[in-house]
Amino acid sequence: MQRIRQLYLLGQSLWYDYIDRSLLFSGRLADLVAAGVVHGVTSNPAIFRRAMSESAAYADERAQLAARGLDPEAIYEHLAVADIQAACDVLLPLYERTHGQDGFVSLEVSPHLAYDASGTVAAAQRLWDWVARPNLMIKIPGTAAGLEAITEALARGISVNVTLLFSVVRYRQVVEAYLRALERRAAQGLEVHSVASVASFFVSRVDTKVDQALEALIAAGGPRAQAARELRGTIAIANARQAYQVFKDMFSGPRFAALAARGARVQRPLWASTSTKNPAYPDTLYVDALIGPRTVNTVPPQTWDAFADHGTPRLTIEADIEGDAARLRRLAELGIDLDAITATLEEEGVRAFVEAYDALLQALAS
Repeated sequence: MQRIRQLYLLGQSLWYDYIDRSLLFSGRLADLVAAGVVHGVTSNPAIFRRAMSESAAYADERAQLAARGLDPEAIYEHLAVADIQAACDVLLPLYERTHGQDGFVSLEVSPHLAYDASGTVAAAQRLWDWVARPNLMIKIPGTAAGLEAITEALARGISVNVTLLFSVVRYRQVVEAYLRALERRAAQGLEVHSVASVASFFVSRVDTKVDQALEALIAAGGPRAQAARELRGTIAIANARQAYQVFKDMFSGPRFAALAARGARVQRPLWASTSTKNPAYPDTLYVDALIGPRTVNTVPPQTWDAFADHGTPRLTIEADIEGDAARLRRLAELGIDLDAITATLEEEGVRAFVEAYDALLQALAS
């Protein structure tokens, strides 16, 4: 676990991308937090689907809720909120010790609301009030409609984990939404210190999609094949590192300085989807390559185990700024449109969460 502790000393927090009742009530989560190797917890519909479908720990409460006449969605919310509250309680001492820097637990609004700004805000407010923990973050997808909801939720004092970010352009819009929300609060004379946010920038899925396009060029042969071969497995990291440069730029000028003087904190980039999808790539690739100050990496248990065992804790987020920019240029020169790919990934991400959510409700119904 020493590697994870070193990661924290380099300025990066590792959040656990998993939750279930065995993790909570066995004491394992508390042990990991006490050891300084887990600094937050994230959840999503797919994680809850696995937990609630596969674990017997939910059976009794599920039956009791069903006996009260609750529908599957209400049953899910009751079970999920109970888990999130328990996790928040475990992490609250860390939240207090770090003055609200870490110790957060994320709960997602229904993915069916991804394109419904007003519905998202209403759901965010309801879940925020229901969980009633200061170290909760409400996950809101960073769709175009989500930007409006993100601004409104943050302006109301709801801490937000913006999820499903794939493009640097959309990431910049999310930071703008965060700053605008804090400025609204400041203009109203409201405090800004307690409002926290992270921007979850997805990584490995970008390589999965880009590599498919590169493999097509390689299969076609010709002069572009070698250039395509050299770019495999590099674009997701280059894309995320570009987002980090935007982060540094937008939180270093006079606009944020005015908010920081009132106690505002930066909206940290959170690297998500960092498990390696391609078995040909190292299993810690997307952790090793994105280590930098004021960042978060949320990892599933298998990636957490892999990094704890053989990860490389050293500053890498700005290891090759010029090379990353050159790789992105070469990708465009090959005729591969990264903006189109990231737009597709956003749509597919929303759809995948909807499918996981609906599968969970179907399992509860049966």
